[in-house]
Amino acid sequence: MTARIGVVTFPGSLDDRDTQRAIRIAGAEPVALWHKDKDLKQVDAVVLCGGFSYGDYLRAGAIARFSPVMDTVIDQAKAGLPVLGICNGFQILTEAHLLPGGMLGNDHLHFICRDQKLRVENADTAWTTDYEAGQEIHIPLKNMDGRYVADRYTLDKLEAEGRVAFRYLDVNPNGSLNDIAGITNEAGNVVGLMPHPEHAVESLIGTGRTDGLPFFTSILKKLVNA
Repeated sequence: MTARIGVVTFPGSLDDRDTQRAIRIAGAEPVALWHKDKDLKQVDAVVLCGGFSYGDYLRAGAIARFSPVMDTVIDQAKAGLPVLGICNGFQILTEAHLLPGGMLGNDHLHFICRDQKLRVENADTAWTTDYEAGQEIHIPLKNMDGRYVADRYTLDKLEAEGRVAFRYLDVNPNGSLNDIAGITNEAGNVVGLMPHPEHAVESLIGTGRTDGLPFFTSILKKLVNA
């Protein structure tokens, strides 16, 4: 039976089709989900894709967090449904309090688009088991509000519990505290990151590498072996 992975489209989403393609390349079935629908169509996992939901008005991800689909995503994520938030999806996950902390504007106040070097810090989440801890990868990054912030207690807790999933290497592109590029919840089923793994699944596009593909093969293996 083919694993079904939902991809939520909000007004302003940019990377829903790219994410669906990455899921298909990994061997799973992508399922389009609309932000107004509470029904997740019996998917096995959900991806909140990148873009600028609702134009990033008010605050990035703050309006999308109240879309009808998020009520179901929040409930099911708390019950163990694997959820991946990419860029704007990461912002939405923090606004929904599925992940701690928040996202602010880049410290240099400019939009950034670059190939970014990362280190995999946690290879035990539902979305990272096809990586190795300490592995260095290159993933495209594009954001305006990518600066991860949290209070000192939260940062110390994330570090102590090994919940920093990815860290920026060589350069911190947006001023994120502790060079954090991505984090996970305590259970390891919810992961958020700012870089875009869906743009690094084919050698002819993005970075020219396939460093992002293990996100999607990791969850596929978890679902198949569950």
